[in-house]
Amino acid sequence: MLLEKDYLAIYLQDHLAGATGGLELARRARDSHSGTELGEFLAGLTDEIAEDRERLLEIMGFCDVGEDRIKVAGAWAGEKLGRLKLNGEIISRSPLSSVVELEGLYVGICGKLSLWRNLERAMGEHLARFGLPELIERAERQRDQVEQQRLEIAAAALAATAA
Repeated sequence: MLLEKDYLAIYLQDHLAGATGGLELARRARDSHSGTELGEFLAGLTDEIAEDRERLLEIMGFCDVGEDRIKVAGAWAGEKLGRLKLNGEIISRSPLSSVVELEGLYVGICGKLSLWRNLERAMGEHLARFGLPELIERAERQRDQVEQQRLEIAAAALAATAA
């Protein structure tokens, strides 16, 4: 039987794995759009995702929870394998590539938002030094901005094929 602390460790380790995969996805999307307006947006988002991952590591350290290197490596490898998804093109990027990347970022940010909210609810006073309300606010902003970008990219990609 697991102790309550073990559940916290598993939860934080799972989110660290997700944050690792999300950061790799953000970097790939940023690099794919370098020199564009979307690339600038993704560069800022990538920096924030990296900062959020570091904050999670700080919280884990404070809670005496170590990294699960297997989960982290699996998430990293999973993001790399996800690049093999066919989006209607064999060797080049498809307009759907950006849609799928933004959808992945959206889902990841929603997961991160859930993490921050759950930690705030369960351990808010104990974790006050980590600024959970600010992390929640930032994740909400990130989610909304990624959704707006996704809607614009998806509309352009899908309208082009309908014409």
